[in-house]
Amino acid sequence: MSNKTVLTSAVALVALAAALSGASAQTMPATVDEPVTITYYNYNLAAAGMGADATRQMIADFEAANPNITVNAVGVQSTEMVSRTQADLAAGIGPDVTQTVFDDLAYTIDNFGAVALEDIVPAEELAAHFEGMSENGLELGRLDGKTYALAYTFSTPVLFYNADIFRQAGLDPDQPPRTWDEVREMGLAIEENTDAEAFEAAIVGAGSGGDDWILQSVILSNGGRTLSEDRTTLTFAEPEAVAAVQMMRDLYDTGVYSAGDFTSAVEGMASGNLAMYLTSSVMQAYLIAGAEGNFELRSAAMPGFGDRPASPTNSGSGLVIHTSDPLKQRAAWELMKFMTSREAYTIITSQIGYVPLRTDIVTDPAYLAGWVEEHPLVQPNLDQLDRLEPWVAYPGPNYRQINSLMMDAMEMAVFGGADVQATLADAQANAQALMP
Repeated sequence: MSNKTVLTSAVALVALAAALSGASAQTMPATVDEPVTITYYNYNLAAAGMGADATRQMIADFEAANPNITVNAVGVQSTEMVSRTQADLAAGIGPDVTQTVFDDLAYTIDNFGAVALEDIVPAEELAAHFEGMSENGLELGRLDGKTYALAYTFSTPVLFYNADIFRQAGLDPDQPPRTWDEVREMGLAIEENTDAEAFEAAIVGAGSGGDDWILQSVILSNGGRTLSEDRTTLTFAEPEAVAAVQMMRDLYDTGVYSAGDFTSAVEGMASGNLAMYLTSSVMQAYLIAGAEGNFELRSAAMPGFGDRPASPTNSGSGLVIHTSDPLKQRAAWELMKFMTSREAYTIITSQIGYVPLRTDIVTDPAYLAGWVEEHPLVQPNLDQLDRLEPWVAYPGPNYRQINSLMMDAMEMAVFGGADVQATLADAQANAQALMP
């Protein structure tokens, strides 16, 4: 690519961002009194097993309740959301609203004219909609004190386990592991006394899908971080983080932690060949279907270190407004309100598997009370909301390369036989050079 092309692209993006931020200062109308169409990029629509039908139904219900608003809903894979949004905004063809994964949020704010809700929505209206929502959940979509993403679909790490295998190994299924030391002890008993694999986790390696959200949970639970609180310095090679990774290495070295890929781990758990699996709670429906009539599937909270409670982070997404048009902003905000309503979260939790940000509906018979009673596996996910920590998004345009360097180093440290501290320190130095 020539210097001229790079300069032209940079100027175009800067002009786009300036136009978006300047126009967003206009006051949006209080209601939508004329026909308007908004384009909505949603990654649940891109995969049938991730709630596509439920999402389409919610959009149809929204349009029925808002006859002036037409939603052009487009399925976009979560891994392609940034590149698709960048290309289409530069071409002037949308989107107006996106379902943005939280680790893409900082880049989205800096480059795609993401609109802070506090800048366009009247304060009383915003406060009224936030009432009853998990404050820890709302915090996930905030940066520098403003809400750029309205937390929408998300989950925490849950330890699914096979109660039948626990019994075969001489373990009490009513006492699942609460700490990583207990995961090791119980895993060794399972390896010694059964034919099952003991433990898998979507933490590092192929099983993580490249995401670091559960890894961040493990490191946070040991008092560490992957990024300093002022967002300037990577810290995944600090002593607390190294000790957490060394724990995973020890699990692997003792034969407790298997280094399978995502597909083998999920299928192993669903088929009854894996005893424990730490993964997103959104896998619940698939695992229940596999276990039904075959074995007793249970769930527990994410393990911690010693007496220190685990500090779960989250996977998932928030809804982000990109449009600078005041009428479309109002339409987009109405869609966001609908998709994060009590009615919507009843569908999102019961049909897709995500945590309801409106926790009061869990005990309300009009919404989720009956469903939660029939589906106790969701309870650890709900209990962990009180300890929820944000999934940290790395700053700058190189955030994905930073994450890749870190995750590759983690895989070598846990599964590749490399020295844990030296491997992480080297990767941190290389990744720090990519920080803004």
